[in-house]
Amino acid sequence: MNDAETKLIANALYEIRLLLSSYLGSENDAATHLRVAAHLAYALHNEALALAAGTGFDVNGALRKVAAIDRIVGSEDGQRLAQSWATGTRDNT
Repeated sequence: MNDAETKLIANALYEIRLLLSSYLGSENDAATHLRVAAHLAYALHNEALALAAGTGFDVNGALRKVAAIDRIVGSEDGQRLAQSWATGTRDNT
């Protein structure tokens, strides 16, 4: 992926975080998939900004943030995603 592609995807993720911000929080009663998406975008928005700025980030720290989504949302999606991304496998569920 070149620099322009990385910045485009990073900025898109940051924009998704802004668009889904009303679905954040453990007390939100929206559908679980919306809450997971909102928390996923929120968990990784600083990493997206780092990529857009041309700097790196701690991948293991980012994966821990993703796994932590489950404690907020009450799902198993965060751990599932973090584990599949850490091993380089694609999870199509």
